[in-house]
Amino acid sequence: MKITVSINEEENGKQAAESGIAAIKNIIAQKGEARIIIATGASQFEMFKVLVKSDIDWSKVTVFHLDEYVGINESHPASFRKYLKERFEDQLPKALEAIYYLDPATDCISEVGSKISEKPIDVAFVGIGENGHLAFNDPPADFDIETPYLIVDLDEGCRQQQVNEGWFPSLEAVPKQAISMSVKQIMKSLNIICTVPGERKANAVQACIEGEVSNLAPSSILQQHSNCSIFLDENSAGLLKKGVKV
Repeated sequence: MKITVSINEEENGKQAAESGIAAIKNIIAQKGEARIIIATGASQFEMFKVLVKSDIDWSKVTVFHLDEYVGINESHPASFRKYLKERFEDQLPKALEAIYYLDPATDCISEVGSKISEKPIDVAFVGIGENGHLAFNDPPADFDIETPYLIVDLDEGCRQQQVNEGWFPSLEAVPKQAISMSVKQIMKSLNIICTVPGERKANAVQACIEGEVSNLAPSSILQQHSNCSIFLDENSAGLLKKGVKV
């Protein structure tokens, strides 16, 4: 696990994007194509600003959606399909080879799961939740399920985070379930770029980076990945031991 700490959230996103851009371009040069996973949420805002302006040949890139709420449509302000289309797909200079969205109104668990299983994922862009979740795998997360996607129950901490970030007006308005990529599927990615800015993530970052690997801190599983880069800012890294910062 490689940890990079930047001075602020903007620089955090820039460094994460540049790492991902280099990996994707290298993979395209080697294989002629790249398959990536894209996360959403406030933690990815600054990273996306840089990623979409890169000179990656996006026509050779296939994208898979990480997670989506059950029970809201694409027009909802919190819809991750809406987020990805507006902040990522619509900002690219050329069309993607393909992008597979999670639409709970369809049999997306089976359909997108089948597509993602065809070939390895080259780069996964992810984050860490305030409760330590990875995608929407809240604690206690299932580290063993082989299915690429599954329906999960969202705990109160996860749902409250969505309210605090302004995606929903109240806790009652936040869906209680979501479709999430499984932990095992994420861990199959050849490269993982994890972007985690902000003081509100500091406790989760400390538990997931310095604590034991545990399904009670789901993102701690990233400690076991052979090529995972975690990008923090000074606030999210605030509780880490000084020797951990590089």
